[in-house]
Amino acid sequence: MSTFFLGIVIFLILLAIFDLVVGVSNDAVNFLNSAIGAKVAKFRTIVIIAAIGVFAGASMSNGMMDVARHGIMTPMYFSFYDVMCVFLAVMVTDVILLDVFNTLGMPTSTTVSMVFELLGGAFAIALLKIMGGATGADGTLLTLGDLLNTEKALSVILGIFLSVGIAFVVGTLVQWIARLVFTFTYRINGKTTDASGNMGGLTSSSLKIGIFSGIAVTSIIWFLLINGLKSTTLMTPEAKAFIADNTWYIIGGGIAGFSLIMTLLSALRVPVLKFVVLLGTFALAMAFAGNDLVNFVGVPLTGLEAYNDYMANDGTTPYSFMMTSLMESAKTPMIYLVLAGVVMVLSLVFSKKAQNVVKTSVDLSRRDEGDEMFGSSAVARMLVRNTAKLASKVSSIIPARVSRWIDSRFNPDAATLEDGAAFDHIRAAVNLVVAGLLVALGTSLKLPLSTTYVTFMVAMGASLADRAWSRESAVFRITGVMSVIGGWFITAGAAFIMCYLITNLMFFGKFVAMLLAVVVAVVLLIRSNIAYSKKKTLEREHDVVFRKMLREPNENKRWDLLCKHIRLSNDVHLQFVAETYEDVTDAFFREEYRRLKRATSRIEEERNDLKRQRRREIIGLRKVNPILAMERNTWYFLGNNSVEQMIYCLKRINEPCREHVGNNFLPIDNGYITSFMNYRNEILKIYRRTSEYLTNGNMSIAVTLRADAMNLQASLSVYRQKVIDDIQRSQLNIESMTLFLLIVQESQELLSSLRHMIRGMAKFQDLQ
Repeated sequence: MSTFFLGIVIFLILLAIFDLVVGVSNDAVNFLNSAIGAKVAKFRTIVIIAAIGVFAGASMSNGMMDVARHGIMTPMYFSFYDVMCVFLAVMVTDVILLDVFNTLGMPTSTTVSMVFELLGGAFAIALLKIMGGATGADGTLLTLGDLLNTEKALSVILGIFLSVGIAFVVGTLVQWIARLVFTFTYRINGKTTDASGNMGGLTSSSLKIGIFSGIAVTSIIWFLLINGLKSTTLMTPEAKAFIADNTWYIIGGGIAGFSLIMTLLSALRVPVLKFVVLLGTFALAMAFAGNDLVNFVGVPLTGLEAYNDYMANDGTTPYSFMMTSLMESAKTPMIYLVLAGVVMVLSLVFSKKAQNVVKTSVDLSRRDEGDEMFGSSAVARMLVRNTAKLASKVSSIIPARVSRWIDSRFNPDAATLEDGAAFDHIRAAVNLVVAGLLVALGTSLKLPLSTTYVTFMVAMGASLADRAWSRESAVFRITGVMSVIGGWFITAGAAFIMCYLITNLMFFGKFVAMLLAVVVAVVLLIRSNIAYSKKKTLEREHDVVFRKMLREPNENKRWDLLCKHIRLSNDVHLQFVAETYEDVTDAFFREEYRRLKRATSRIEEERNDLKRQRRREIIGLRKVNPILAMERNTWYFLGNNSVEQMIYCLKRINEPCREHVGNNFLPIDNGYITSFMNYRNEILKIYRRTSEYLTNGNMSIAVTLRADAMNLQASLSVYRQKVIDDIQRSQLNIESMTLFLLIVQESQELLSSLRHMIRGMAKFQDLQ
């Protein structure tokens, strides 16, 4: 039995390694998004700085989260078997849950997930003990309050609500003030952000940037002192007392001294804003590693300590040996902290999922228009409408002169960004400074603010204050923010429920259930990583073309890239139409209901993807020559609407076919199936030829393709009339043959839509 528990402990440690990888992938958004979004340095440089911060924070932290020992449960009332059930359930739940969020590219809170998993697992064991009539040392029956420490969970929930609202409001206010001071055009590092090349005054620009940077650097260092180094061996009781007694002197002296230094450096054309952003990146990375990410080793190392305590007491059973030793605070050996730091650094450098999560946050806060990751929702549309009405009423109260002056400070079109940047250095610095100060404030007030929530919501508030959410993008950005926030709250509920169920399963299923849970976790993780790898491998080429088009300064090249994007995206849609048309007809004739049901969701996903591509291409049309765009947009919409019509054809075929097969109605006669399949295969050949000509860009064969499609459409019309005649003359099943006629008719429509799409593409590029 002891060997089995040793195996569980080893598995916990292995899961902890993976958990560290997943945790870094998830929380990388918090300390990378500002530096990456503002393009303050090369991606490699940013990652190296963040990696140093991560390693420093991991190595100097005490590394153990006491909540894993006695923060949620009271271990003196839990047996060794109880805590092993809870710890294994926590790790299995945590890895699966966080990996799902990372794969979806959604930021979530590692701290909240861990706390609610522990709460769910401990709650399961506590209920079982109460129902079993467990008693304390004095013989009194134990209550839920004796077995659980619910105060920690409640404080985390309170922190969630407070951090989301406070971070958004403060981020919005500070960024609005910063933009009033700096506008979008300012002199920096001997250059100017003004699109027309106007240089601001050297003295005033250096002074403003110097004071701003002085406040920022002081805030970041204070954040490091309060949050990044609070639990390290460097922060002795004497040092803590000195900082507490001289807080305002340290802050005031820091602001004055650093402002003077930064003003002089800015006048000497030193990139002080880049330094501020990189320093803030280092500080947040260090704090995360020391306070959030290393927490992942708390559960497995507590499990290891529990195992060692159990083995040191021979002759006891795992069901009766109580974990009183876990009531003491943890002391983590340095070797574990160093190894955890190495794992996190390697994960940060090589994780593709980290870049995916960063992309979500940066995309939602970028200044310019582009591809929106999220659709619109009814709540978002309502918020946009009501906010627009409120803003209009407020504007009517503000004096016209003041309103014009404020508007003049918020003119992003007058400025230029770094190539590929989503926002400027001012907003990046605000994101980091405000997030760091709020987390430090929460720490000093002993309020467990989630750093994930704070940094994300500060970024969203700052982007709103910067007027980065235009009327064309606001509804999509708000939907995205609500989706992310919803994901956070779902994390808590899902973590609690999943861990509660898994703990019960392990408690009653004993070693068989534990082994099964381990196998299931491993299989799910392998499948998840394989699926994610395939998803990234199959990244569509037109996605790359779209990003190039947005960055391309030359108008003629933008037009060429737009044409290429439309060809490539239409090619992808045509391939989908051909594959789905073949799959649906095969499934119908073979009476395979599941294939028809799967096709329903695929068709809906493709329809949404087509809407997303159309939005991209309309943005592209806005960025080319306006006269050329006006000349060609009719043909663009003809082609796009034709593709949309093809997808609706698939929907009109699939839905009645699924209903027919689902109701187990009579199938189509084999003779009609055989004759129709010849036509269907010819349709597929024309679609594949069209796909090839779109891929190669050889538009000269457009006339031939349209003629072939027209001839095949005419042949189908003759065949359809023959089927109608057969129905009138023979005793065929009306229900089945009516549906068969629908398939033939929609097949004709597929060819008609294909002809219109080819014509629209050719005219759009002015080749035919």
